[in-house]
Amino acid sequence: MSVRTEIEDLRKQLEHHNRLYYLDAKPEITDREYDRLMKRLEQLETEHPEFDSPESPSKKVGGAPIEGFQTVAHRLPMLSIDNIFELEGLTEFETRICKLLGEEQVELTAEYKIDGVAVSLIYEEGRLLQGLTRGDGQQGDDITHNVRTIWGVPLRLETENPPELLEVRGEAYISNSDFQALNVEMQAQGKEPFANPRNTTAGGLKLLDPKLCAKRKIRFFAHGIGAMAGVNYQTHVNYLAAIQEMGIPATPDVKAFPNLNATLEQVQTMMDDLHTLDFEVDGIVLKVNRFDQREELGNTSKSPRWVVAYKWERYEAVTRAESIVFQVGKTGTVTPVANLEPVTIAGTTVSRASLHNRDEMERLGIQIGDWVVVEKAGKIIPHVVRVEEHRRDGSQQELEFPTHCPECDTLLIQDEGGVYIRCPNPNCPAMLRETLRYYASRQAMDIEGMGIKMVEQLIEQRLLNGLADIYRLHDHYGDLVSLERQGEKSIENLLAGIENSKTQPLWRLLTGLNIRHVGSSNARILEKQFGTIDEIAQQSVEELAAVDEIGPVIAESVYTFFHSDFGTKLINDLKSEGLNMGSPVEKTAETSGILDGKTLVVTGTLTQFTRDEAKELIRKHGGKASGSVSSKTDYLVAGEKAGSKLTKAEELNVTILTETEFLELLGESE
Repeated sequence: MSVRTEIEDLRKQLEHHNRLYYLDAKPEITDREYDRLMKRLEQLETEHPEFDSPESPSKKVGGAPIEGFQTVAHRLPMLSIDNIFELEGLTEFETRICKLLGEEQVELTAEYKIDGVAVSLIYEEGRLLQGLTRGDGQQGDDITHNVRTIWGVPLRLETENPPELLEVRGEAYISNSDFQALNVEMQAQGKEPFANPRNTTAGGLKLLDPKLCAKRKIRFFAHGIGAMAGVNYQTHVNYLAAIQEMGIPATPDVKAFPNLNATLEQVQTMMDDLHTLDFEVDGIVLKVNRFDQREELGNTSKSPRWVVAYKWERYEAVTRAESIVFQVGKTGTVTPVANLEPVTIAGTTVSRASLHNRDEMERLGIQIGDWVVVEKAGKIIPHVVRVEEHRRDGSQQELEFPTHCPECDTLLIQDEGGVYIRCPNPNCPAMLRETLRYYASRQAMDIEGMGIKMVEQLIEQRLLNGLADIYRLHDHYGDLVSLERQGEKSIENLLAGIENSKTQPLWRLLTGLNIRHVGSSNARILEKQFGTIDEIAQQSVEELAAVDEIGPVIAESVYTFFHSDFGTKLINDLKSEGLNMGSPVEKTAETSGILDGKTLVVTGTLTQFTRDEAKELIRKHGGKASGSVSSKTDYLVAGEKAGSKLTKAEELNVTILTETEFLELLGESE
């Protein structure tokens, strides 16, 4: 093999492994193997400078220092984003943009607001030309020498047909795990550790020597677009997918939703998942997905009208993990929890933090006695961000995740394809305790006087061995009044609360039954669709999965519960105690089936019926009512002032109906 061929082969291998590591998160080789390939490439390029290239992966380690920074005007201003600190502000945002666009609802995206440093990458004909800081929004510093060292930023776009000009905007950051390792290295060198990832990133990008910047392992996530030529993107989601294909890491898990309500569900999910991220976040950004609507909305003097950031104050404190315990939840999930040396964060004393699962525990690398950074972001439950490994003094103790249930010693099992580890014993005392507590909680049957302390006493006195035993407690009045700190009045209130719970709606009972994946939202859907518990129990997996928003995973879980010996006995026992098992769903008139398999969108101001009435007509005749126009839309029902949905429907050659034509199609016109 010639030297040139070996150099080109090494470059291709390294670019391949860079993509696997930084974009796909699926590395195929170890860090040591990667370093061996890089060292060989550097050696060959040094020995044969005639084959050197500015786009070689070896340039990620940095070039020659520069003398100072030049200020460069942005091709398009890098405007700031309006911030809100209460979720109610998102409703105001939606109302405002819908009014400006003349739409009832607007497709939105939600993405994490990475707490890093804003950076602009400019590519011409697919080659990285320049990297700029945000500066004052009108002009920024040229940091190209350092941007070239950012891992995950390609020096050449991975495409055969690169755009003439593409300005990619995003956030430079240091991951928590890299920051943790960086501080260990600083400690070993006798240097002061860095304070936090964001400041370390900002300082790294302003270094004059790119070799020093490269050592900070700065990364990049793209989240926006600036100037462009020779390319045209229709939506934000399509743009992010396109640049990801070209080798640029895009902000993860960005999806489009038809309206704010659907987007808010995603926002809550994202907030719940904060602990899984290896980078710091200080909010969630909502954006209008369609670029033509963004253009129509325009900007104020300071900010685009089509984007808003729901932000929260981030508060951190450093404390010690005094111990780690393993708790068993109502579905058998074993959760590691760190007992912390109490510390005050944002006015609240924090003494415990969930470590969520074995994978999270291993990612953090936490040991008993470790100093840890604990974050409380807004109203979110505190979580451990990272371990201060550089502060270890040898007194720390490693801890293995248990193989057997800490409560009943049953061999634990891991969810197939999942991260959670569970106790499979349905009679596990911990599961019983948590099941009873949840069943009586406000989220489920809302039984007054039956908190966790009462549940624990009732189990200890062997008065409760299952859910149905709750409704037999009236036979044990003497035992109840003799419980610690309980009098006749409180016991009477408890028994009254139990009696009242018998008339709770079916969805509350379904919520409390401890069926995996079935919370209050899915329980309401099941009640609305089937009416009674017997009707639900008679459905096949396929019939359950066909219900909108249920799907195969929830369907399998519901079917398994109702066809298990445990589930069958429990339902029969509860029936015998006189609980409300639902009411049959009223049968609707036969549909015409004219719209079977068809998707319709209703837009504009209607005169012959309301929008909800139109959607009901669509469903009545077998169709699906959607909130956004796409290539899958069969008909658009357009009232007056139809707006951008009408324009998009015309572009996609969707059949457009007036109100009268819509009624004629259904055979409901007078």
